[in-house]
Amino acid sequence: MSPAENLLKDLGVTAPKDIDIEAIGYHTGALIKYRPLSGCEGRIIGANNRAVITVNSEAIPARQRFTAAHELGHWHYHRGRSLICLPDEISNPAKGTPYTERIADGYAADLLMPQFLFTPTADQIGKVSFAAVENLRKEFKTSITATAIRLVEYGPEIAMLVCHTANRRKWFCRSHDIPERWFPRDDLDTASDAMDVLNGKIKHSSHMLIAADAWFDRWDAKKYELYEETYRITDNEILTFLVFKDDEMLEEH
Repeated sequence: MSPAENLLKDLGVTAPKDIDIEAIGYHTGALIKYRPLSGCEGRIIGANNRAVITVNSEAIPARQRFTAAHELGHWHYHRGRSLICLPDEISNPAKGTPYTERIADGYAADLLMPQFLFTPTADQIGKVSFAAVENLRKEFKTSITATAIRLVEYGPEIAMLVCHTANRRKWFCRSHDIPERWFPRDDLDTASDAMDVLNGKIKHSSHMLIAADAWFDRWDAKKYELYEETYRITDNEILTFLVFKDDEMLEEH
């Protein structure tokens, strides 16, 4: 169990509604304040056993909550340092994100969506889909992106989440059971409804079966099919779930 999950256990948290981020901060010696910030989402200044965390009050509530938990991750792992976190560095699983930020993101995810609560809740829903994300994010008070990432990590189906902008693939994450050879293409295939979502023709594509070579540039991809579903989260950014149904795709070669 992770440090964040152990903290929740020690505090007697047994349901998502019990995760009070300000109270958790106070317990760990960090005062969380909400103020307008320019150019960053959050910052932390600490000395000895006390810290002040400032969260951008102009962000949406779910973003504020994740940023506060992210800064508590810095307080746990990077105590003694003053840090400023940029918008693109929070809840961004891309490999180019600084290591300290990814560590803090992991802490935030464990704090807001601990596996011991998230997995049984997701299992009851039984699907990796944006309908499931909507239900889960309301329960855990988290953003679409953070919840979708967590659903890929601890959901009931083996899946990949891919983020695209108008230019190219921005990042992706996958279930632990997916072999590394399945690396998504940079571009979008015209056979995929994701293109229509990205271009603004529709906001959300249906859960549909598609040939795997629309997403993976491998010689054997055309032998397989998987389910895709795409959702537009901003004017120029989309998320796509790819749900793996063929066991042969999961075999290690």
